Amino acid sequence: MVAKDYPFYLSAKRANCALEVQAVPSPAKETEEPRNKRVKPLSRVTSLASLIAPVRATPLKRFSQTLQRSISFRSDSRPDLLSPRPWARNGPPASTKRRDSKLWSETFDVCVSHMLPSKEIKRQEAIFELSKGEEDLVEDLKLAKKAYHDPMLKLSIMTEQELNQIFGTLDSLIPLHEDLLRRLQEVRKPDGSTEHVGHILVGWLPCLNSYDSYCSNQVAAKALLDHKKQDHRVHDFLQRCLESPFSRKLDLWNFLDIPRSRLVKYPLLLREILRHTPNDHPDQQHLEEAINIIQGIVAEINIKTGESECQYYKERLIYLEEGQRDSLIDNSRALCCHGELKNNRGVKLHVFLFEEVLVITRAVTHNEQLCYQLYRQPIPVRELLLEDLQDGEVRLGGSIRGAFSNNERIKNFFRVSFKNGSQSQTHSLQANDSFNKQQWLNCIRQAKEQATCVGRAGALTLEAQSVLSPGGHRAAQGGASLEQMDQSDCESDCSMDTSEVSGDCERMEQTNSCEHEKQIETNV
Repeated sequence: MVAKDYPFYLSAKRANCALEVQAVPSPAKETEEPRNKRVKPLSRVTSLASLIAPVRATPLKRFSQTLQRSISFRSDSRPDLLSPRPWARNGPPASTKRRDSKLWSETFDVCVSHMLPSKEIKRQEAIFELSKGEEDLVEDLKLAKKAYHDPMLKLSIMTEQELNQIFGTLDSLIPLHEDLLRRLQEVRKPDGSTEHVGHILVGWLPCLNSYDSYCSNQVAAKALLDHKKQDHRVHDFLQRCLESPFSRKLDLWNFLDIPRSRLVKYPLLLREILRHTPNDHPDQQHLEEAINIIQGIVAEINIKTGESECQYYKERLIYLEEGQRDSLIDNSRALCCHGELKNNRGVKLHVFLFEEVLVITRAVTHNEQLCYQLYRQPIPVRELLLEDLQDGEVRLGGSIRGAFSNNERIKNFFRVSFKNGSQSQTHSLQANDSFNKQQWLNCIRQAKEQATCVGRAGALTLEAQSVLSPGGHRAAQGGASLEQMDQSDCESDCSMDTSEVSGDCERMEQTNSCEHEKQIETNV
């Protein structure tokens, strides 16, 4: 059917349907023939209308599915490429299981709370929150193993090796937190109050060093889980779990990320307890020590997790030629940010901002793994020029395309450029929204400031070394300047006392030279 004949075809269909409706026999004949034969023409009109309606809604739906956050590793999401499964329910969502959020004063005897001062009640509330959080954490970890790991292994939805990669050392975290929960419950009095917790935390917190391996594995675990979701069996199983009440509308990765979020929450919980602890309380010193311990552990794990993430992506970079390899990439130990951006031609690029180099790549599949092929030469951060572009300032590829493009297509652009001799690059990059654009701008500016500070520190160190070296060219210049200073000092002293010219000048040369060298050593 030709497209221009469609309106005529639709009007003809409607006319035929109207004639058929008008041709319905009188009610006297309804008892002779089945009624469904007369209803059939109406169903044709309904089915035709249902075919027309989704045509306008489909582009909006597709556009909304492509809106993704591109900066953070944990916010990277992929569009759902799998079609709905036959078992999927279109009814109301499953009821969520909400945990009780009772306070300490609501859980135990109310009369006790009236006998305690308000500050002590707040202290007991903070201790109870710590204990209740441990109880919820143990429950979630056991649920992740029982409802996700064990069934997928038993049903052969994933191999044992894949599950070990995704779940990491989660099994070892369960007895660790059960131990803290048991200790906190043992020191709780029959009335529900707790007198001392500082000594328990000081003795238990060093066990959290075992989080090192679990957190460092999260980058590879998340990537493998996203890859396995493309398998229909894995997708169907996880979707069933998500619609079940026990999941509380949390997917598998939410459960696997709970230990990390709990780890970074410990300093806040301990500070809250310390804030409501009197200065003369025996827990005061222990809590301060516990806070120092957990802050050191979190900082160390954070560094190692960043190094693991950086190494993971460095191993998945594909170089088209040896000239693209850069020592700044190999020496990088941290990844500032990364994510998907588009250039002014609409090409999707995956950009990595390492400590001292910006790498623009394209996502490709290599040996069934998601890898990143270098799109251009790496750009040193110190020599990178950053420009924030106003909305509408960038024209999309081709004048015709730019003239008829939607206004949303020309927003949230920024430009990075680099020029070194004959080599030059300029990239106009578009973020998904204004928030992601601002994140990119902040990260690049911070990286440039740090790289500049490191470069200045290195230059000062080299300059100081060259000045202090006995046979270097810079040392000779420094010696000449010192001699000029000594001569000027001598001339001023000679004008004051001409009788002792030679002796004073020699003594001043030695004194000024020693003092100047000591000052240089102090500055270095």
